[in-house]
Amino acid sequence: MNNPFSLLYQYRKILFSITIDDIKMKYAGSMFGGLWILLNPLLFLSAYFLVYISIFKIKLEGISTIDYVLIIFSGLIPWFGFSEAIGMSVNTVTNNSSLIKNTLFPIELIPIKVVLSSVVSQLVGLILLLIVLGIREQLSYHAFLLPFLLILQILFTTGLAWILASLNVFFRDLGQIITVIIILLMLVSPIAYTTDMLTKDLLFFMQFNPMYYMITLYRDIIIYNTFPDVNICSIFIVLSFGFFFIGYYVFTRLKVVFTDYV
Repeated sequence: MNNPFSLLYQYRKILFSITIDDIKMKYAGSMFGGLWILLNPLLFLSAYFLVYISIFKIKLEGISTIDYVLIIFSGLIPWFGFSEAIGMSVNTVTNNSSLIKNTLFPIELIPIKVVLSSVVSQLVGLILLLIVLGIREQLSYHAFLLPFLLILQILFTTGLAWILASLNVFFRDLGQIITVIIILLMLVSPIAYTTDMLTKDLLFFMQFNPMYYMITLYRDIIIYNTFPDVNICSIFIVLSFGFFFIGYYVFTRLKVVFTDYV
Protein backbone atom coordinates (compact mmCIF):
# COMPACT_ATOMS: atom_id res chain seq x y z
CA MET A 1 0.00 0.00 0.00
CA ASN A 2 1.70 3.16 -1.22
CA ASN A 3 -0.74 5.75 0.09
CA PRO A 4 -0.58 6.50 3.85
CA PHE A 5 -4.04 8.09 3.75
CA SER A 6 -5.47 4.85 2.36
CA LEU A 7 -3.83 3.02 5.25
CA LEU A 8 -5.46 5.36 7.78
CA TYR A 9 -8.87 4.98 6.17
CA GLN A 10 -8.72 1.20 5.82
CA TYR A 11 -7.67 0.61 9.42
CA ARG A 12 -9.50 3.58 10.99
CA LYS A 13 -11.54 1.38 13.37
CA ILE A 14 -8.45 -0.47 14.61
CA LEU A 15 -6.59 2.83 14.98
CA PHE A 16 -9.41 4.33 17.00
CA SER A 17 -9.57 1.27 19.26
CA ILE A 18 -5.83 1.07 20.00
CA THR A 19 -5.69 4.84 20.58
CA ILE A 20 -8.41 4.63 23.21
CA ASP A 21 -6.59 1.69 24.81
CA ASP A 22 -3.34 3.67 24.82
CA ILE A 23 -5.02 6.60 26.60
CA LYS A 24 -6.49 4.27 29.23
CA MET A 25 -3.17 2.48 29.80
CA LYS A 26 -1.26 5.74 30.07
CA TYR A 27 -3.07 6.74 33.26
CA ALA A 28 -4.03 3.31 34.59
CA GLY A 29 -3.06 2.77 38.21
CA SER A 30 -2.22 6.43 38.91
CA MET A 31 -3.87 8.24 41.80
CA PHE A 32 -5.42 10.99 39.69
CA GLY A 33 -6.06 8.84 36.62
CA GLY A 34 -7.39 10.76 33.64
CA LEU A 35 -7.03 14.05 35.51
CA TRP A 36 -3.37 14.01 34.46
CA ILE A 37 -4.55 15.00 30.98
CA LEU A 38 -5.45 18.35 32.53
CA LEU A 39 -2.78 18.47 35.24
CA ASN A 40 0.22 17.96 32.96
CA PRO A 41 -0.18 21.13 30.86
CA LEU A 42 -1.12 23.12 33.96
CA LEU A 43 2.02 21.95 35.80
CA PHE A 44 4.16 22.91 32.82
CA LEU A 45 2.47 26.32 32.74
CA SER A 46 3.11 26.75 36.47
CA ALA A 47 6.80 26.00 35.93
CA TYR A 48 7.04 28.63 33.18
CA PHE A 49 5.17 31.12 35.34
CA LEU A 50 7.56 30.53 38.21
CA VAL A 51 10.69 30.90 36.08
CA TYR A 52 9.82 33.69 33.65
CA ILE A 53 7.40 35.79 35.70
CA SER A 54 8.19 35.16 39.36
CA ILE A 55 11.98 34.74 39.11
CA PHE A 56 13.08 36.55 35.96
CA LYS A 57 10.14 39.00 36.24
CA ILE A 58 9.83 39.33 32.49
CA LYS A 59 7.21 41.86 31.39
CA LEU A 60 6.21 42.77 27.86
CA GLU A 61 5.45 46.40 27.15
CA GLY A 62 1.72 47.03 26.97
CA ILE A 63 0.88 43.44 27.97
CA SER A 64 -0.49 42.49 31.38
CA THR A 65 0.77 39.54 33.39
CA ILE A 66 -2.38 37.56 32.64
CA ASP A 67 -2.03 38.18 28.91
CA TYR A 68 1.60 37.11 29.08
CA VAL A 69 0.56 33.88 30.81
CA LEU A 70 -1.92 33.26 28.00
CA ILE A 71 0.81 33.90 25.42
CA ILE A 72 3.01 31.31 27.14
CA PHE A 73 0.13 28.84 27.35
CA SER A 74 -0.66 29.24 23.64
CA GLY A 75 2.89 28.17 22.79
CA LEU A 76 3.13 25.54 25.51
CA ILE A 77 0.01 23.62 24.45
CA PRO A 78 1.18 22.57 20.94
CA TRP A 79 4.69 22.00 22.28
CA PHE A 80 3.30 19.69 24.97
CA GLY A 81 1.44 17.56 22.43
CA PHE A 82 4.42 17.41 20.08
CA SER A 83 7.07 16.61 22.69
CA GLU A 84 4.97 13.92 24.37
CA ALA A 85 4.27 12.23 21.04
CA ILE A 86 7.88 12.27 19.89
CA GLY A 87 9.28 11.20 23.25
CA MET A 88 6.97 8.18 23.42
CA SER A 89 6.99 7.18 19.74
CA VAL A 90 10.74 6.53 19.50
CA ASN A 91 10.43 3.14 21.19
CA THR A 92 7.12 2.08 19.67
CA VAL A 93 8.65 -0.49 17.32
CA THR A 94 11.22 -1.94 19.71
CA ASN A 95 8.62 -2.23 22.48
CA ASN A 96 6.13 -4.09 20.25
CA SER A 97 8.20 -6.92 18.82
CA SER A 98 5.25 -9.33 19.01
CA LEU A 99 3.17 -7.12 16.74
CA ILE A 100 6.00 -6.85 14.22
CA LYS A 101 5.93 -10.61 13.78
CA ASN A 102 2.16 -10.53 13.28
CA THR A 103 1.85 -10.08 9.53
CA LEU A 104 -1.88 -9.34 9.82
CA PHE A 105 -1.38 -6.24 11.96
CA PRO A 106 -0.22 -3.02 10.25
CA ILE A 107 2.69 -1.99 12.48
CA GLU A 108 2.53 1.50 10.95
CA LEU A 109 -0.41 2.21 13.25
CA ILE A 110 1.62 1.96 16.47
CA PRO A 111 3.46 5.31 16.14
CA ILE A 112 0.24 6.93 14.91
CA LYS A 113 -1.77 5.90 17.97
CA VAL A 114 0.89 7.42 20.22
CA VAL A 115 0.63 10.70 18.32
CA LEU A 116 -3.17 10.70 18.52
CA SER A 117 -3.26 9.88 22.23
CA SER A 118 -0.84 12.76 22.87
CA VAL A 119 -3.07 15.10 20.89
CA VAL A 120 -5.91 14.32 23.34
CA SER A 121 -3.85 15.82 26.16
CA GLN A 122 -3.18 18.84 23.99
CA LEU A 123 -6.87 19.24 23.16
CA VAL A 124 -7.80 19.45 26.83
CA GLY A 125 -5.33 22.29 27.38
CA LEU A 126 -6.45 23.98 24.17
CA ILE A 127 -10.12 23.86 25.18
CA LEU A 128 -9.21 25.28 28.60
CA LEU A 129 -7.35 28.16 26.95
CA LEU A 130 -10.23 28.88 24.58
CA ILE A 131 -12.67 28.96 27.51
CA VAL A 132 -10.50 31.49 29.36
CA LEU A 133 -10.18 33.63 26.22
CA GLY A 134 -13.94 33.43 25.69
CA ILE A 135 -14.60 34.59 29.26
CA ARG A 136 -12.18 37.49 28.71
CA GLU A 137 -13.89 38.26 25.37
CA GLN A 138 -10.62 37.73 23.51
CA LEU A 139 -11.82 34.89 21.31
CA SER A 140 -12.54 35.50 17.63
CA TYR A 141 -13.77 33.55 14.61
CA HIS A 142 -10.15 32.81 13.70
CA ALA A 143 -10.36 29.92 16.18
CA PHE A 144 -12.21 27.98 13.47
CA LEU A 145 -8.81 27.56 11.76
CA LEU A 146 -7.53 25.46 14.67
CA PRO A 147 -8.81 22.08 13.36
CA PHE A 148 -6.85 22.57 10.13
CA LEU A 149 -3.73 23.51 12.06
CA LEU A 150 -4.19 20.51 14.33
CA ILE A 151 -4.37 18.20 11.31
CA LEU A 152 -1.12 19.65 9.97
CA GLN A 153 0.50 19.10 13.35
CA ILE A 154 -0.65 15.47 13.40
CA LEU A 155 0.74 14.87 9.90
CA PHE A 156 4.08 16.47 10.77
CA THR A 157 4.42 14.64 14.09
CA THR A 158 3.36 11.29 12.62
CA GLY A 159 5.93 11.52 9.84
CA LEU A 160 8.68 12.34 12.32
CA ALA A 161 7.48 9.55 14.64
CA TRP A 162 7.69 7.02 11.79
CA ILE A 163 11.26 8.08 11.01
CA LEU A 164 12.46 8.01 14.62
CA ALA A 165 10.72 4.71 15.45
CA SER A 166 12.36 3.13 12.40
CA LEU A 167 15.85 4.42 13.12
CA ASN A 168 15.64 3.44 16.78
CA VAL A 169 15.46 -0.22 15.72
CA PHE A 170 19.02 0.03 14.44
CA PHE A 171 20.38 2.73 16.78
CA ARG A 172 19.08 2.03 20.28
CA ASP A 173 20.76 5.13 21.73
CA LEU A 174 18.40 7.31 19.71
CA GLY A 175 15.83 7.38 22.50
CA GLN A 176 18.32 8.96 24.89
CA ILE A 177 19.45 11.44 22.26
CA ILE A 178 15.88 12.48 21.49
CA THR A 179 15.27 13.21 25.18
CA VAL A 180 18.11 15.74 25.13
CA ILE A 181 17.01 17.21 21.79
CA ILE A 182 13.46 17.72 23.12
CA ILE A 183 14.81 19.68 26.08
CA LEU A 184 16.96 21.82 23.77
CA LEU A 185 14.04 22.43 21.42
CA MET A 186 11.89 23.53 24.35
CA LEU A 187 14.49 26.15 25.27
CA VAL A 188 14.95 27.52 21.75
CA SER A 189 11.30 27.42 20.70
CA PRO A 190 9.19 30.59 21.07
CA ILE A 191 7.13 29.37 24.02
CA ALA A 192 7.89 32.01 26.66
CA TYR A 193 8.79 34.73 24.18
CA THR A 194 7.43 36.13 20.95
CA THR A 195 9.19 36.69 17.65
CA ASP A 196 9.05 40.45 18.32
CA MET A 197 11.54 39.90 21.12
CA LEU A 198 14.13 38.37 18.78
CA THR A 199 16.87 40.15 16.88
CA LYS A 200 17.16 39.63 13.13
CA ASP A 201 20.09 37.24 13.62
CA LEU A 202 18.20 35.12 16.14
CA LEU A 203 15.08 35.17 13.96
CA PHE A 204 17.15 33.86 11.05
CA PHE A 205 18.29 30.83 13.04
CA MET A 206 14.81 30.34 14.45
CA GLN A 207 13.56 29.63 10.93
CA PHE A 208 15.41 26.30 11.00
CA ASN A 209 13.28 25.17 13.94
CA PRO A 210 9.99 23.57 12.78
CA MET A 211 8.43 24.38 16.14
CA TYR A 212 8.83 28.08 15.37
CA TYR A 213 6.30 27.77 12.55
CA MET A 214 3.84 25.62 14.47
CA ILE A 215 3.85 27.71 17.64
CA THR A 216 3.67 30.97 15.69
CA LEU A 217 0.60 29.74 13.79
CA TYR A 218 -1.18 28.71 16.99
CA ARG A 219 -0.36 32.01 18.65
CA ASP A 220 -1.49 34.11 15.68
CA ILE A 221 -4.84 32.34 15.60
CA ILE A 222 -5.52 32.07 19.33
CA ILE A 223 -3.92 35.14 20.89
CA TYR A 224 -3.55 37.73 18.16
CA ASN A 225 -6.81 36.84 16.37
CA THR A 226 -5.28 37.17 12.92
CA PHE A 227 -4.97 35.00 9.85
CA PRO A 228 -1.56 33.29 9.86
CA ASP A 229 1.26 34.75 7.85
CA VAL A 230 1.14 33.25 4.35
CA ASN A 231 4.86 32.40 4.25
CA ILE A 232 4.87 30.76 7.68
CA CYS A 233 1.68 28.86 6.89
CA SER A 234 2.99 27.68 3.51
CA ILE A 235 6.26 26.46 5.01
CA PHE A 236 4.50 24.51 7.74
CA ILE A 237 2.14 22.91 5.21
CA VAL A 238 5.13 21.76 3.15
CA LEU A 239 6.88 20.49 6.30
CA SER A 240 3.77 18.62 7.46
CA PHE A 241 3.01 16.80 4.23
CA GLY A 242 6.71 16.38 3.43
CA PHE A 243 7.53 14.69 6.73
CA PHE A 244 4.33 12.63 6.58
CA PHE A 245 5.11 11.07 3.20
CA ILE A 246 8.86 10.77 3.80
CA GLY A 247 8.23 9.17 7.19
CA TYR A 248 5.80 6.68 5.68
CA TYR A 249 8.27 5.85 2.93
CA VAL A 250 11.10 5.28 5.40
CA PHE A 251 8.95 3.16 7.72
CA THR A 252 7.49 0.91 5.02
CA ARG A 253 10.91 0.35 3.44
CA LEU A 254 12.62 -0.55 6.71
CA LYS A 255 9.86 -2.56 8.39
CA VAL A 256 10.69 -5.65 6.32
CA VAL A 257 13.92 -6.04 8.33
CA PHE A 258 12.57 -5.05 11.76
CA THR A 259 12.20 -8.69 12.81
CA ASP A 260 15.96 -9.21 12.36
CA TYR A 261 16.76 -6.54 14.97
CA VAL A 262 14.04 -6.76 17.63
